[in-house]
Amino acid sequence: MPWQRSDGRQPDRLRPIRFELDFTRFAAGSVLVRCGETQVLCTASIESGVPKFLQNSGQGWLTAEYRMLPSATLQRKSRELLKLSGRTQEIQRLIGRSLRACLDLKGLGERTITIDTDVLQADAGTRTASITGGYVALVRALEKLQNRGELTQLPLRYPVAAVSVGIVDGEVLLDLNYEEDVRAEVDCNVVMTGNLDIIEVQGTAESGSFNRAQLNRIMDFAEKGIKELLAAQQAALAETG
Repeated sequence: MPWQRSDGRQPDRLRPIRFELDFTRFAAGSVLVRCGETQVLCTASIESGVPKFLQNSGQGWLTAEYRMLPSATLQRKSRELLKLSGRTQEIQRLIGRSLRACLDLKGLGERTITIDTDVLQADAGTRTASITGGYVALVRALEKLQNRGELTQLPLRYPVAAVSVGIVDGEVLLDLNYEEDVRAEVDCNVVMTGNLDIIEVQGTAESGSFNRAQLNRIMDFAEKGIKELLAAQQAALAETG
């Protein structure tokens, strides 16, 4: 019997996505992104100057940090203080790589942007929500620089969004929730540009293996989901533009 999604979605349907822009007062750009029951606060901060390896290059930089609040999951998770887990380090590197790819770093000038992503509630897909929401926070921060006359144009190459796709009981499913994520035989995270070019694909068989036909279907589902996420980003930004 095919897997029945607890929220009634079809296999190729996203969870409801919502962006609440300018969620915090002091960040240059901020958004609370809700993907189903997953909620991530994404903020963008901009500072003058760059890391030493970029000084006097005329080029900017973007870095990212990811954290999960202790109460984000069913059982309290201890804060990561002095030492980050391997998972946290891997996720924040993914977020940084994904969002740097959309930036014209020369056009940014010698500024450093930090994207902070704090998971308030986790129901799977926190890294993909962080990338999708992080892009929106980034755009808002750059718009403020432009409005102040510090940029003549936005140093953006293209929009970026990310989504998860998995195989549960042999069926490909888009945008897994926690119930599906823990059961999945295959778990993939896909990051794409507005042109649907691929920035990154993370795909792992949690048990057994998967074949080329299944991978093709995974990528088809990912493209469909990312098109919808890109449209949702654009609509949210247009409301505040």
